Amino acid sequence: MAANLIPLRRALLSVSDKRGLIELARVLADANVELYSTGGTAKTLREAGLDVVDVSSVTGFPEIMGGRVKTLHPKIHGGLLGRAGVDDAVMAEHQIAPIDLLVVNLYPFEQTIASEGVTDAEAIEQIDIGGPAMLRAAAKNHLRVSVVVDPQDYAQIVNALQSGGTTLPLRRQLAAKAFAHSARYDGRVADWLGGLAGEESYAPTINLALSRAESLRYGENPHQSAALYLEDKPAAGTVAGARIVQGKALSFNNLADADAALECVKQFDEPACVIVKHANPCGVAVAATLLGAYEQAYACDPISAFGGIIAFNRPLPAEAARRILERQFVEVIIAPEIHELASAALVSKPNVRVLASGSWPTPRPAWRDYKRIQGGFLVQQGDDGPDDPASWKVVSERQPSSQEFADMAFAWSVAQFVKSNAIVYAREGATLGIGAGQMSRVVSARIAAIKAEEAKLQLKGAAMASDAFLPFRDGVDAAAKAGIRAIVQPGGSIRDEEVIDAANEHGMAMVFTGRRHFRH
Repeated sequence: MAANLIPLRRALLSVSDKRGLIELARVLADANVELYSTGGTAKTLREAGLDVVDVSSVTGFPEIMGGRVKTLHPKIHGGLLGRAGVDDAVMAEHQIAPIDLLVVNLYPFEQTIASEGVTDAEAIEQIDIGGPAMLRAAAKNHLRVSVVVDPQDYAQIVNALQSGGTTLPLRRQLAAKAFAHSARYDGRVADWLGGLAGEESYAPTINLALSRAESLRYGENPHQSAALYLEDKPAAGTVAGARIVQGKALSFNNLADADAALECVKQFDEPACVIVKHANPCGVAVAATLLGAYEQAYACDPISAFGGIIAFNRPLPAEAARRILERQFVEVIIAPEIHELASAALVSKPNVRVLASGSWPTPRPAWRDYKRIQGGFLVQQGDDGPDDPASWKVVSERQPSSQEFADMAFAWSVAQFVKSNAIVYAREGATLGIGAGQMSRVVSARIAAIKAEEAKLQLKGAAMASDAFLPFRDGVDAAAKAGIRAIVQPGGSIRDEEVIDAANEHGMAMVFTGRRHFRH
């Protein structure tokens, strides 16, 4: 290990994110490391009482073009790229001093383009050129040079100074992070420029920059390796950005199911509970309290709720936490926050995974949905909902009552999160039976009725939602036989008239939404 140790004699610091900068620079200066710097960074360091050598003094050339050109010079890049024992002579000939440490993070391009009212010219000025060039040079020459792009890594440099220098494993780790940082940055610029070029939906390339948050025990099955990768800043109110309150490590399936549960429960304004099993809701309810919502969601399918994922759209109170623990085995509980007394109750079951997602914005920001296929990805706009019931069309002879309409709206909000073919039976803010993922829609309807019967729930007078149009009247006939009185569906089948006639024969109300919600 000692043979790989490189002492730090000279460092170049040029950062837009100045968190921890002065503290790091002071440690470097105390260790007799010579400091090079540029522009605003040099000014910040001097104001802190530190001695700094301007890059322009090293290059013998001033910063020009408003700072666009300052580090693009052989004395800087030679200092970063020079190889020990290979380029010593040429460096001595041209008086190029080796730079052992580069601390750079790039112009805030992404924050700039996210700002309201920013002009193209303002965004272009935040496209960093010299920074990525230096990062790549230092990372390429990591056998000798250490490169840092993240203030969170400053502590590693401080520790290395105390040990006499940086090790090769550390330099490799930092170099990989530098290339990833540069690649992500360039990807954001490419995506933005592609949008300006007038692409109708998507730029010619889509750049995903994800960082491994943790390795998972295994994937969907024990023979599959897996890991969790995150965006740089996971959106607020998501599983990816959630705080772990307690419990053993989350599995691949836990994360996928928790995401399905949380995204579904976000659809409701009233206190709501969603119980998910194998990516499908098995019970959903709204009520005056979270405890009431949980009781009704559980009642929909107690068998499937065993070992499920439970999501709430309000901070979890102690009474709901206690009721869950005394009644059922649960894998994950997720809510925006967990009340202190609820946390105290949950401690009695230390293996239960409890997550605090934080609150989420309303309406939800636009997002992209990705589906992996062999050799590529399918990319689409996220399926945002719920839909606006005011735009729906009553197509039956009988008008739905206000309660029936409310039941249809609730069932429709749930159906969006059930795997196709999806059928949801509901009444008074609670699901009664859910049929998911069948090849035939009428079979899904029968399964939903079987689920209601198993749970001893009456379907008479309930509403039904179908995520896509009913292609034949058999689905209506099956629903009528089960006691359903109102049906909401997208419409759009060549047999719509046949289906509407069936609804009229049974005295049912039927509403078309004009919008389907397949979920494969």
